[in-house]
Amino acid sequence: MKSRDQIQSEICEAVLTLRINRPDKKNALNLAMYQALADGLKKGESDDTVRVILILGSEECFTSGNDLADFLNAPPTGPESPVMQFLIAISEARKPIVAAVNGMAVGVGVTMLLHCELVYAASGATFQMPFVNLGLCPEAGSTLLLPRIMGHQRAAGLLLMGETFNADKAFSLGIITEVCQDGDVEAFARSRALQLAAQPAAAVRLAKKLLKRDYADQLRETIAEEGRQFLARLKSPEAAEALQAFMQRRKPDFTRFD
Repeated sequence: MKSRDQIQSEICEAVLTLRINRPDKKNALNLAMYQALADGLKKGESDDTVRVILILGSEECFTSGNDLADFLNAPPTGPESPVMQFLIAISEARKPIVAAVNGMAVGVGVTMLLHCELVYAASGATFQMPFVNLGLCPEAGSTLLLPRIMGHQRAAGLLLMGETFNADKAFSLGIITEVCQDGDVEAFARSRALQLAAQPAAAVRLAKKLLKRDYADQLRETIAEEGRQFLARLKSPEAAEALQAFMQRRKPDFTRFD
């Protein structure tokens, strides 16, 4: 399946829909998919007919995060990598972004939601940010945004323990806007995207800019620093052990490392 099939793009009624469509791999993101998402977001920003961007997964899964095999074979090398292009595009988008979450959202599947204005999740959706579990560090500006949303202790609990949590907890922590009934979330998110597209576009963009005004520069710096640290952690013994254990379907042993 080519990247244009794995990331489907459609413009309808001023809404650009970007759908993650790799269900056989639980919508795991490879480099080509990151590039397609980045290109799609840039297209939405430059196209005057687009007022809102809507990000969807499949009915069973939003995204299970990075395709680890692809990631290990071709790790990101710097700010020009597809991963970083996507993170910059989604974090600096001027137009509002709406997301609908079915099934699992793992890793970047959660952190990308922090850059969306409206996020709707099915009641059966689950969320996890297992960066530390893999010997890595959080990304996408999550070390700045999560404490702002929910406070240091609760953010630390999610990032340091890397445990799975449900949609109700995601709502109570401020990660998502609303919990929907299973089967209804995509239609509801699309209806809200259309409603948002009918609002005065310039006023919406200005409101979004003002909402982010006091931390926009810090967010850019945080994403860059997290990216540098993430690249360094990929070469660490802990990450090697965690990723090998994951691929071998065994429990990692970190007792050998300080």
